[in-house]
Amino acid sequence: MSESINVPKTSGSKEERKIVYDAIFPQIKALLAGESDPIANMANLAAALREAFHFFWVGFYLVKEGELVLGPFQGPVACTRIAFKRGVCGACYTTQQTMLVPNVNEFPGHIACSSKTRSEIVIPVFRYSEAGVRINEVIAVLDVDSERLDDFTEVDRVELERVVQLLA
Repeated sequence: MSESINVPKTSGSKEERKIVYDAIFPQIKALLAGESDPIANMANLAAALREAFHFFWVGFYLVKEGELVLGPFQGPVACTRIAFKRGVCGACYTTQQTMLVPNVNEFPGHIACSSKTRSEIVIPVFRYSEAGVRINEVIAVLDVDSERLDDFTEVDRVELERVVQLLA
C-alpha cells in the first residue's frame, strides 16, 4: 500500500481533469486494496481526491438511523445529519443517481453547510454482493463541493462513479 499519490502537473483546469483521474485511479485502487474497513477506505479516498483536485470539500455521508450521517471527509466542518429528502445529498440518496449541480443557489432545498460552496456533485455509493454484483441499495453518498460555479463536468461524473465502485 502506498501512503501518497502522485498527481501529474496540469494547469488545474476542469478540462484537464481526465488526465488527473487517469493517473490517480490506479493509485487509489492500490491504496484501497487489501483494506476491508470501509471507513478507512472512505477516509483515504476523500483525502486522495482533495489532494489531487484541491476541491473545497470532499466527504461521505453514511446511511444511518434513517438519515445521512457525516462520515470521513476532508475540508472545513460540515453538516452532521441530512434528511433523506433534503438538499443535494438527500436527492442523490432518494433518486439513486448522481447529482451534478452547477449552481447550488439554484437547487431547490439546497442545504448550505458552507456559504463558500458554489457548485456540487454527489455520487451514490451502492452495496455490492460478495460476488461483486451491485445491489440497488445506497449505503452512502460521496459529496464533492467547489467554491467555483459550474466546476463539475460529465468527466467528473463518470470518473467519480468509477472511483466509488472501488469501495465495493
